[in-house]
Amino acid sequence: MGPPRAASPAGAAVDATAGVTVKVTDRYVEIKNGIFELTLSNPDGIVTGVRYNGVDNLMEILNKEDNRGYWDLVWNPPGQKTGIFDVIKGTEFRIIYQDENQAEVSFTRNWDPSLEGKAVPLNIDKRFIVLRGSSGFYTYGIYEHKEGWPDFGLGETRVAFKLRKDKFHYMALADDRQRIMPMPDDRLPPRGQPLAYPEAVLLVDPINPDLRGEVDDKYQYSCEDQYNNVHGWMSFDPPIGFWQITPSDEFRTGGPLKQNLTSHVGPTMLAMFLSAHYAGDDLSPKFTNGEYWKKVHGPVFMYLNSSWDGSDPTMLWEDAKVQMMIEKENWPYCFALSEDFQKTEQRGCVSGRLLVRDRYIDDQDLYASGAYVGLALPGEAGSWQRECKGYQFWCRADVDGSFYIRNIVTGKYNLYAWVPGFIGDYRLDATLTISSGDDIYLGDLVYEPPRDGPTMWEIGVPDRSAAEFYVPDPNPNYVNRLYINHPADRFRQYGLWERYAELYPNSDLVYTVGQSDYTTDWFYAQVNRKLDDNTYQPTTWQIKFNLDSVSPSSTYKFRVALASSALAELQVFFNDQDKARPHFATGLIGRENAIARHGIHGLYWLFNIDVASAWLVQGVNTIYLKQPRSQSPFQGLMYDYLRLEGPCGC
Repeated sequence: MGPPRAASPAGAAVDATAGVTVKVTDRYVEIKNGIFELTLSNPDGIVTGVRYNGVDNLMEILNKEDNRGYWDLVWNPPGQKTGIFDVIKGTEFRIIYQDENQAEVSFTRNWDPSLEGKAVPLNIDKRFIVLRGSSGFYTYGIYEHKEGWPDFGLGETRVAFKLRKDKFHYMALADDRQRIMPMPDDRLPPRGQPLAYPEAVLLVDPINPDLRGEVDDKYQYSCEDQYNNVHGWMSFDPPIGFWQITPSDEFRTGGPLKQNLTSHVGPTMLAMFLSAHYAGDDLSPKFTNGEYWKKVHGPVFMYLNSSWDGSDPTMLWEDAKVQMMIEKENWPYCFALSEDFQKTEQRGCVSGRLLVRDRYIDDQDLYASGAYVGLALPGEAGSWQRECKGYQFWCRADVDGSFYIRNIVTGKYNLYAWVPGFIGDYRLDATLTISSGDDIYLGDLVYEPPRDGPTMWEIGVPDRSAAEFYVPDPNPNYVNRLYINHPADRFRQYGLWERYAELYPNSDLVYTVGQSDYTTDWFYAQVNRKLDDNTYQPTTWQIKFNLDSVSPSSTYKFRVALASSALAELQVFFNDQDKARPHFATGLIGRENAIARHGIHGLYWLFNIDVASAWLVQGVNTIYLKQPRSQSPFQGLMYDYLRLEGPCGC
């Protein structure tokens, strides 16, 4: 077959050199460029139609027009816990700019006091851009909360596209995460059987019999934002791809490890900007005391491609990846016309080199190879993972710790970092003010990770994930076949939390330092044990280790890095699990839901516990790790890394 191109000869006249035209009627705005035609409702700004490659409409024509391609949000008035879902509909349309090379249109919805309690207190400007010769369209939104306006919380905002279910059956998120998907009807009784929560459904009698017995759950297709650049759907007849490309993470919240939804059964395709998924309420911004806030979400690109013939539709995925790289190279876009979206010359850069100083590992400073280095709003060390109002800019350091962060929006930031292989978070003490054209060189920066004494033993790898621990095979009755023989994503199977009670039916996990292997003997999550009467029992894990001697009147250090917590608590006992009060307790922490949502991490929690030598004995010691909250199967902890340090100088 030939390479993918703008459109195939399958009945569609294509002129990639044609100019861009805009036609406005009372009900619609139609934008054409000779390759495709975009239809938006007027003045709502809903994508009602995409005509391409001989197909009149790629959007789901069986849906109402306002349920095809739309911006939405979930918001909360003060004191109200239940979020209000709002498909954002404009009330005013205008053409920002139009010539034969480009069209940009705007759909705005402004807030005024008469709307208090009825609509989210934001001015919202949704923009759409079509370029000459471009096989797709861009969209971005400018949200503004003016000073003195009512308080509110924002739980989620995104762009959603619902494609034709009679055409789009094949979904692709990554080279090794793509498959034929079930139909939406397969999720409904009697074809589908609901499981432990509404998103998870067992396919009992799917339209495609090859999918019988599989589990479908949109959270199985989540992705960390750092890898969430392109995903979407393919039609085989005719061979068409419809892709969502996100060229920058700067407008997403929570940093590069934040996980978000991508595409799922519908066929649905999402561009997530802000959500509480895998993080909980910490990632839902609260706007209080009438504070001013303005942010640009996007632009993101909806890319259309097709092939000369239908012999190898997977080439459409390869082409979409190439287009994603082109979009990244072109960021920040010079053609987005809102003054709130800064162009390259308006932005700044920061560079330097990060070193790690841990004298218990090496006498010399070490290169922070592969470190995550980023700018986010000023805060405490590590606050970036809960930051959800500003922009963030991240890069990975080179082998020698060098980093260069480009295209930073002007403003005040702290520089943050964390280094795979080391616990804790780095923050540069100074606040950085980025002005247009800045190229700030910070020189050598030194991160000193938490350390009081030599390592006596350690469990796991400090990488903010539980992936290195034992992830069981799924129950054969609840399998997503995509993830069979798929080591990197084996944790994405449904129901793994129930495997713990099968492995440990009567007693809990015991890990013996020097004998046990954390890849096989440390379960990926400390979950509750399900009992025969469908209640749940707390679990207490043990770490056994030998001390040849105990340094009297000294303080040891027990460091516990958690990869996630879901309405859970960690209680730690040293050699006495019957003690009335634990030697250490976190209290109730976390709403990350990573256990139920097939994640391998949520937020990162680091606890540094002073251990009095009187708590330890010469010979065999036991640390008891208890998670006492047991109302639900999804309450529990994921560990990242555990380490016992001896007293300084021992």
